[in-house]
Amino acid sequence: MSDIKNLEKNLGYTFKDISLLRNALVHPSYLNEKHVERIYSNQRLEFFGDSVLSLAVSEYIFKNLKSFPEGKLTELRAKVVCEESLAKMAASLDVGSYLVLGRGEIKSGGAKRPSTLSDAMEAIIAAVYLDGGFEEARKLVLTNLMEDINEFSRTGGFMVNYKSDLQELVQAKGMVLTYKVVGEDGPEHAKCFEVAAYIDGKEFSRGEGSSKKRAEQEAAKIAYQKLK
Repeated sequence: MSDIKNLEKNLGYTFKDISLLRNALVHPSYLNEKHVERIYSNQRLEFFGDSVLSLAVSEYIFKNLKSFPEGKLTELRAKVVCEESLAKMAASLDVGSYLVLGRGEIKSGGAKRPSTLSDAMEAIIAAVYLDGGFEEARKLVLTNLMEDINEFSRTGGFMVNYKSDLQELVQAKGMVLTYKVVGEDGPEHAKCFEVAAYIDGKEFSRGEGSSKKRAEQEAAKIAYQKLK
């Protein structure tokens, strides 16, 4: 397992009690093989983290989307507080590299399985809450899910994750994908970034956006459509 301190950096939070984070990373399969009670896995933290996550998202959309009726708020929360978005969040934080899994689970690709990543992410959210309080847990949740919340509130759906789709397509072809910021313009409060996508070291497409992440998505979208 990778150095857990690097995971703290990814999360943007330093634990006072690191055992909470370690517990959040223990998958039941590991304890099954060690013949240890499942109560010591991350499942209890996962149960608690689901509620913390839901509260953080509910509070934000209730306070900030004042024109949304109850039904639309409920729909938005369901879209954000789901396996897909949590697995994507966990993948962006590289949670899979730190999971403690049983040998069978490792062989079957458990570290990349969306359900496993989603459960671990909820457990980590609970661990942050127990260690640092709701404000720290809310910061973790909103920092990583804000783009999805904003996109859904504007369009009624999530953006296609072209970066992920392009990565899978490129890997299947045995090629290497990288991104590079090639342009940056505008004042600090209204920046515009230009990012180039490179495949096997050659520039393949460019995209622009109000953040590096959005510019990368746009470059990935163009490259993905070309390759397909």
